[in-house]
Amino acid sequence: MKKKITALFLCLVLVIGGLTACQSTNKAPAGNDNGDKSSELKKVRIVLDWTPNTNHTGLYVAQELGYFKEEGLDVEIMQPPEGSTTSLVGAGGAEFGISFQDTLAPAYATDNPMPVTAVAAVIQHNTSGIISLKKLGIDSPKKMEGHSYATWDSPIEQAIIKKIVEDDGGDYSKIKMIPNTVTNVVSALQTNIDTVWVYYAWDGIATKVAGLDTNYLNFADYGKELDFYSPVIIANDSFLKKNPDTAKKFLNAVRRGYEYAISEPEKAADILVKAVPELDSKMVTESQKWLADKYKAEVTRWGYIDKDRWDGFYNWLYDNKLIEKEIPSGTGFSNDYLAD
Repeated sequence: MKKKITALFLCLVLVIGGLTACQSTNKAPAGNDNGDKSSELKKVRIVLDWTPNTNHTGLYVAQELGYFKEEGLDVEIMQPPEGSTTSLVGAGGAEFGISFQDTLAPAYATDNPMPVTAVAAVIQHNTSGIISLKKLGIDSPKKMEGHSYATWDSPIEQAIIKKIVEDDGGDYSKIKMIPNTVTNVVSALQTNIDTVWVYYAWDGIATKVAGLDTNYLNFADYGKELDFYSPVIIANDSFLKKNPDTAKKFLNAVRRGYEYAISEPEKAADILVKAVPELDSKMVTESQKWLADKYKAEVTRWGYIDKDRWDGFYNWLYDNKLIEKEIPSGTGFSNDYLAD
């Protein structure tokens, strides 16, 4: 209850703050496509999910190479407080944001859904999974038995671990759960933490660059329902309704950014490091090269979200009582704003 009250208060503050900001600073606020004759760039904000990394490269490429300006947009890339992106976008504190299908589930499984919609898949398939040092021999989910796992105590997180372990014939109760939000996987794996949930393109590559030999269990390999969309670009529903053309222009510029990252991963890495100099150049380049063929994978249209895969994950959550309310088929995403 305390979390709900806090969330509502945050939304109210952000709405008021967002409206005030629009009234006082935006030369051409992204308020409505209809009848706007301004020749000035239209202000659009996107808030990240975490510190800048290669999940976000297409945004920084679009910024650096002028793709946003060519679409008539002045885009601000915002860094969020941890875990607040969906609430921020839902409250109108930003037009777009980076989120994840799993963390969006509670926003839709309610009588009062959060007014946000996923409008593009940044990466076509789920590349997250469990990493461990190779010397521990954890080369299948069952072998997590008797080892420790760093958990952030999310019911969905733990249900996914339970599923892959039990489907492989293991005993989930024999995994030692250590509450820990790991921020440095290289250091964590050299403590009493044996296994960590990571996004391989970032933390997995970090272990490789650090010279660690690891085993990696990719969730999507252990059930099609675990191949959910992670990460996605979300948008505020009111913004989409009033500004469909602006949304399409924004996503077209972003598409060009990611397609540049696909064809020129090393140059794209340089652009990201130029924008965020504190990043490790070697790691960013290796991550970019690993991700290059995964942004689109088998699809021809960057950002496309498959309805069956989207629904399949949410159906699994409901069937396993991980969400309170069933999410109707097709809820929470749209391909209508993607470039053809």
